[in-house]
Amino acid sequence: MTERTRREWLRIAGGVGVAGLAGCSSLGDDRSTDSADSPDADAESDFEGVDLPLALDDRPQSADGIASQFRQGLRNHGHIDATIPEAVEVAWSVPANRGDHTASKGSPIRAPSGDVLLADDTGRIQSIAPDGTVRWSTSISDDDRGSHGTPAIADGTAYVGTYDGVVSAVSVADGEIEWQTEVGDAAAASPTYHEGRLYVAVEYATPSGTVVVMDAESGEVEWRDDRPTDHPHSTVAVDLERDRFLFGSNDGHVYAWSLSGPERAWTFDTGGDVKAPIAVSRGIALVPSWAGTVTAVDVADGTGLWEFETDESVSPTDDPDPGRTGGVMCAPAVHDGTVYVGSHDSNAYAIDLATGEELWSTPTDGWITGSVTATNEHVLVGSYDTRLYALDRADGSVTWSVEGRGDVSSAPLVADGAIYYAERAPEDSDEPGLCYKLVASE
Repeated sequence: MTERTRREWLRIAGGVGVAGLAGCSSLGDDRSTDSADSPDADAESDFEGVDLPLALDDRPQSADGIASQFRQGLRNHGHIDATIPEAVEVAWSVPANRGDHTASKGSPIRAPSGDVLLADDTGRIQSIAPDGTVRWSTSISDDDRGSHGTPAIADGTAYVGTYDGVVSAVSVADGEIEWQTEVGDAAAASPTYHEGRLYVAVEYATPSGTVVVMDAESGEVEWRDDRPTDHPHSTVAVDLERDRFLFGSNDGHVYAWSLSGPERAWTFDTGGDVKAPIAVSRGIALVPSWAGTVTAVDVADGTGLWEFETDESVSPTDDPDPGRTGGVMCAPAVHDGTVYVGSHDSNAYAIDLATGEELWSTPTDGWITGSVTATNEHVLVGSYDTRLYALDRADGSVTWSVEGRGDVSSAPLVADGAIYYAERAPEDSDEPGLCYKLVASE
């Protein structure tokens, strides 16, 4: 790993900033210190932990153009500023997914009206009222795998991709399709919206892939980069301060571009498929990999900072593929200097953002592939044991768990004191998976 000065580590952490060290009173954009000409090659690192200063949280990115979208923002950080009840019960459930494809399914997202939108593997998108009434349901694809993505919502329109390679724009008010654009063979990742544009990872069947930038109003593809990426499923993350957007791919690499160019910036090889969204905090990308690791990578230049290894020796009794124990296909949540993530080894982990050291781990009885959601006091984790868990952020103890009937593979949503999540269809059953609303129990 390239030796760094304390000044450089402070810049990466975002805790003080170069401007502060130079005597400036404000914490300004540090984009000028990022290298736009980083080599387009695999970064090498000895993964020695570095005790980064973490006194301040991430400075918020510009609010202009930011809409409701997967993982609570451009950085995919997965934190919701809310508290959850100490005990819950199911208020209602609505049929959702029917397929058995192993990829994680779409997650509920809250619309400005208060309804919840859910795209599922039947190829439809639904708008569900707080009382569980389906206000409208629109079919956007007849592909057998439908959609596994979560809509991005902006200016009254929801944007979502499907496995037939089409990105659709749908009116949030009534479900009317505004436009549909074919971008490749599959568009399984959730679109990322920023300032009138959509950033979407796209798969080809060869296998290869691309990333496209689309005009959100018209659906026109404005830019693409066909660098081979072997089936990218990972939702694009954007770090405005470091002028980067990035995602992972089945070839084990993270790919990054400059946002202002866009131009290729760097790649990083994790050694295993990167299927889940990458979370970004304080200039650090947290990358889950089927190598059984979570790796911290410098967003600016692609340098590896540390690597956390899951427990590959653990194999849950219901593991459908014991040969893949230890793989990480779960999108991390990160907040207040702690990373939360689940693994194929059945454990949920808390990891120190600065050092990569394990803070705690909590076992479940199945794979954890759905995205983790962090609230102010708890971590919400879904498992293939059909349960959604609420874990105490301090020590990982189980506050409560709720049993459904299918594998929980969506990111839980917390809104207005309620919790929404979706599951896969139960195995060996004709019954669909459900979308649930949980409320405080009496």
